[in-house]
Amino acid sequence: MMNKIKFLMVAMMAAISATAFVACSDDDDDAPKSNMERYQQEVEQTVRAQKKNQKAILLVAFGSTWQQAYDAFDLTRSEYEKEFPGYDVYLSFSSAICINRALAAENTAARSFYEPKYWLEAFGRVQYSEIIVQSMQVIPGEEFSRVVNAMKDFGNNSNGDLDDKYMSQVTLKLGMPLMYTVDDTRTLANALNANFQTYAQKGAMLFMGHGNPDEYDTYKANVRYTQLEEALHALSKNYFVGTVDMADNYKVQVRQRMAEAGLVSGNVYCAPLMSIAGDHAHNDMAGDDDAWEGGFEENEDGEVEDTSWKMYFQHMGYTIDPATFKDNGNDALVKGMLEYENIRAIYKQHTRQAEVVDFYHSMFPEE
Repeated sequence: MMNKIKFLMVAMMAAISATAFVACSDDDDDAPKSNMERYQQEVEQTVRAQKKNQKAILLVAFGSTWQQAYDAFDLTRSEYEKEFPGYDVYLSFSSAICINRALAAENTAARSFYEPKYWLEAFGRVQYSEIIVQSMQVIPGEEFSRVVNAMKDFGNNSNGDLDDKYMSQVTLKLGMPLMYTVDDTRTLANALNANFQTYAQKGAMLFMGHGNPDEYDTYKANVRYTQLEEALHALSKNYFVGTVDMADNYKVQVRQRMAEAGLVSGNVYCAPLMSIAGDHAHNDMAGDDDAWEGGFEENEDGEVEDTSWKMYFQHMGYTIDPATFKDNGNDALVKGMLEYENIRAIYKQHTRQAEVVDFYHSMFPEE
């Protein structure tokens, strides 16, 4: 009798558990089960609400948490909407850190950004007939590879939920970064010279790019900075291009090249060679960090850490005009590339020349 009671109690508990499991499952069907599903739902709702055309352009930037950067992105997107009629234009961040910090309102009001994979999946669900993904990177380096990989995943229907017939017919294009080819470096050099030649006439005009560490130098893209400096030297010997992350091209090596060219004193001007002015521009370039203690100690890579470009060159005996390091103002050079009309024009030209990529058929060569 006791065994029978135990059996009935076990059976009853199992039935209760099963019912609870089913009820829980029903609830889960009504709401996203993870952050990824929630993000996808939010992006898809946005796309369905804003879809007006059959073609879309997705601008993909690394990201930022600065209002100045948001203003530059918003201006760029607005221009794209005007100059690419027939296309719906969206903006994406590839950096999860920037996305999370933007949502947390790190430096300004909270804003929601999403990774490219969510936008592309949503584009596939509403079935845009043509999708252009425009990389807003400066070089085709590590961050550009993320853009390409997101496109590959979409083109290969990695979620397995998009219509095969649609995937076989959709036109997918890729717009290249600012300095994708050697010719691009010459085009950019001319644009930079138009914007900065008055400074180069008064002293050394330095550009601070990001660059990739050697282990992340995807596509060997760091060479574009060297090629850009060469192209700029054809216009003025007072131009120099350095980075915050490229080996042998830190601010220390920039000063060495300046000295070799006979520029051991005089005025120094700096501008970020990045699409927007964010942490690197405001802190690494124009900040007040200073490790000077009667001299500088270089690390194993030959760089001086914890010291901004402004403070470094000032200690090295050059003259710094404080007005050019302000966050705003007519003389301030703390501006990203997207804040210059002629450089936005280069990105837009790359969008017009976007190349068709066919990841779907590369998976199914028999088709």
